[in-house]
Amino acid sequence: MRAGAKARTTKQQARINRFNDLKANLTTGPDDSEVDIQMGQSRLGKKVLELKNASLKLGDRQILDDFSILVQANDRIGISGVNGAGKSSLLNVLAERLPLDSGELIVGETVNLGYYTQQNEDLDPNKRVIAYLQEAGEEVIGKNGDRISVTQLLEQFLFSRQMHGTLIGKLSGGEKRRLYLLKILMQQPNVLLLDEPTNDLDIGTLTILENYLENFNGTVITVSHDRYFLDQVADKLLIFEGAGKISTEVGLFSDYLAKQKATPTKSAPKAATASVEEAPVAKTKQKLTYAEQKEYEHIEADMEQLDEQIETIKAEMNANGADYGKLAEWQAQMDQLNQQLDEKMTRWEYLSEYAN
Repeated sequence: MRAGAKARTTKQQARINRFNDLKANLTTGPDDSEVDIQMGQSRLGKKVLELKNASLKLGDRQILDDFSILVQANDRIGISGVNGAGKSSLLNVLAERLPLDSGELIVGETVNLGYYTQQNEDLDPNKRVIAYLQEAGEEVIGKNGDRISVTQLLEQFLFSRQMHGTLIGKLSGGEKRRLYLLKILMQQPNVLLLDEPTNDLDIGTLTILENYLENFNGTVITVSHDRYFLDQVADKLLIFEGAGKISTEVGLFSDYLAKQKATPTKSAPKAATASVEEAPVAKTKQKLTYAEQKEYEHIEADMEQLDEQIETIKAEMNANGADYGKLAEWQAQMDQLNQQLDEKMTRWEYLSEYAN
């Protein structure tokens, strides 16, 4: 195992612990355990989705190359890997939005698909929040057969009553994503496709989503680079390696990453997988440049500093849980810091492959 990998794992575990602590202490909304909209979905047959010898090329990019997979009821599949390799395209294929060049997609007769894309589809900025949800229905049936109104659902998804008549165009980006997610879940799908759901959702909404998925009696297929989220919702993995190559793994994403770190890399292209955008032509790279070496020497200190800033904001949030205005401001700051930390971690992984 490379030097520094143990410390790197410790940092990641510390972030997970902080995330759990924060979720336990935040008081920004109603009790997440109240969210109960997964009942009433139709039963799934054994075969849900199947790809047979599927091939797909977009421009000069090979997305799928004679790829086959059988997705069954209650499967929890996480998709990760090289940026730009076609992870979202696979979801579009499964959602019957993108035709294959060759091969076959079979969709089970009992499938009721819900697809959370990276775009806010059908969000009319001139429509009011409650009217948008009423397009999906006036109510849903909860676990115990009780009826849950659109108004109650909005409150459970952290929309106060004052916001129900708000024009969608006046919502923040995160609020629009939350509303879009709620409408999809209101349709009570038995198969969920999620494309990078953690990108624009705040911690409160992510907690609701995780609780929903924990009790969801259906199949989940999600694209994500978020290790914590994938560990929570997936026990099978599809890893996109580029050029149409997809490997299948069983187990948690963090275990897969640990195994990758402990395995000597066979070639430079694989070593640069986690940072393909920074080093798309790193096929013959053998060592760091002078500038990269200097960056590598300081990057862990930068990560520690970001960790400390996140801890400080967390302490402020826990100490001032009733100040909703400040909580929203701190949440935005912490989301930005977490994004910066994730970028540093990805960069650290790339640099460490070539460090002495």
